[in-house]
Amino acid sequence: MSLDAVTLEVLRNQLVGVAEEMGEVLIQSAYSPNIKERQDCSTALFDARGRMVAQAEHIPVHLGAMPEAVSAVRERDPEPGEAYVLNDPFTGGTHLPDITIVSPLGLDGDILGYGVTRAHHGDVGGMAPGSMPAGAMEVYQEGVRLPPTCLVRDGEIREELLSLILANVRNPDQRRADLRAQLAANDRADLRLRELVDEHGRETVETSFDEVIEYSRKRIEAEIEAIPDGEYVAEDVLEGDGVVDEDIPVVATVSIDAASVTVDFEGSADQMPGNMNAPLAVAKSAVYFVLRAVTDPDIPPNAGCYEPVEVCVPERSILNPRPPAAVVGGNVETSQRVTDVVLSAFAEAAPNRVPAQGQGTMNNLIIGTRDTDGFTYYETIGGGFGARPDRDGMDGVQVGMTNTLNTPIEALENEYPFQVLEYSLRNGSGGDGQYRGGMGLTRSLRLEEEATVSVLTERRRLAPQGLDGGEPGATGENLIDGDPIPAKTTVDVDAGSTVTINTPGGGGYGDPTERATELRERDSIDGRGDVDDK
Repeated sequence: MSLDAVTLEVLRNQLVGVAEEMGEVLIQSAYSPNIKERQDCSTALFDARGRMVAQAEHIPVHLGAMPEAVSAVRERDPEPGEAYVLNDPFTGGTHLPDITIVSPLGLDGDILGYGVTRAHHGDVGGMAPGSMPAGAMEVYQEGVRLPPTCLVRDGEIREELLSLILANVRNPDQRRADLRAQLAANDRADLRLRELVDEHGRETVETSFDEVIEYSRKRIEAEIEAIPDGEYVAEDVLEGDGVVDEDIPVVATVSIDAASVTVDFEGSADQMPGNMNAPLAVAKSAVYFVLRAVTDPDIPPNAGCYEPVEVCVPERSILNPRPPAAVVGGNVETSQRVTDVVLSAFAEAAPNRVPAQGQGTMNNLIIGTRDTDGFTYYETIGGGFGARPDRDGMDGVQVGMTNTLNTPIEALENEYPFQVLEYSLRNGSGGDGQYRGGMGLTRSLRLEEEATVSVLTERRRLAPQGLDGGEPGATGENLIDGDPIPAKTTVDVDAGSTVTINTPGGGGYGDPTERATELRERDSIDGRGDVDDK
């Protein structure tokens, strides 16, 4: 059967509504600030064949990698009434703090689809609180590693497995509550999908899966065809990996041929000793994100968007490592550099669709204690968005592969033994140009207890670049008690210490001499033209 246009549009929106409601259930039910405040989580709905049919607009690095998780679970022959938990970066995961739960959604004894949630948990064990140690050289140092494993059977949590997981993490009560929130979100998907079948009939719902995917495929192919055929190459570097300090190359060759795109990362660095290695699923996520950004973001995001895309990555490279490689920084920082590189390649192919470089980092800040009943705090901190061909970049926003909120100061000070001393825009940190790059942020915390501090950051010595004559944005800076610390480090600090993160600004776009006079006057009022710490 086939669906008429009205029925298809109604079902498409209903399917997206299921994914979005899953996200609301997860966020409202979660216990940890990282999920309930920052919304560092993602939800999606898949069909019985493991194809994504709808997703909520959450975290790009999560969503592009979710199909790998569903594929890994399907290899275990799951059944309705079960739910599988996983975080193994080499079997469907991204990095260990991101725990995924995949639930087969059953109807009449067989699988109609899958509800999937992925959430960043504040701690999953490992050598440092927060499970993001800067000096890790093996995945075992980063936390408990879970291949796809049945957590729920016949509708009941397997308490012995849950106990095993919780025995290997800090803040186990928080982990238990957040895992239950994920299960509740998947249960909501099961309920809503059954309701859709009651409303439309099973055959119609299953047909809608095929047709929404086909609809997205046709639209993305039309967008790709509008980009000139050719081969476009870009290169950038990571600023070390926490073990070595030398620059680490990331190279992308984007080949456009009619309605298809191939992105080849030949020439990128080999697998590294530190934790900036990124699983292949992360590299794919970055490519998919860029493709959506440079085409039409309104195309419904599902498996159809990715069918015309091929991603080629050499084995045992920084973007396709082999175990036991450490990977926790690859998910959050290397993904950002892949995004920058692929965007730079597309800037040559479609120059009016690509902004100057944004901050190019998530500015990961992790603070925690080593006590079982202590705390773990995690935050990615916004910065400058690159200037666009026709307007300034945005100030103090998440850029690239993350889409989280900040932790409100009131919630942060209530939940953790911190005092927020400053949270402000960095005057003058955006690159000058006909259109200015967005400004970075300053976030400064005073710790009231001794703790372990980890930072995983980039763009501390190499600035985000401008485009078409625009100037670079300011580099970032990490400080403890006013003294600079490395871009990637884990250190113990005393009570009373102050941790400050200055985030990078975005690059400018166009010749600065062509900036309109009224915009220059506004820059002076807003502090954009001042050069603080640049």
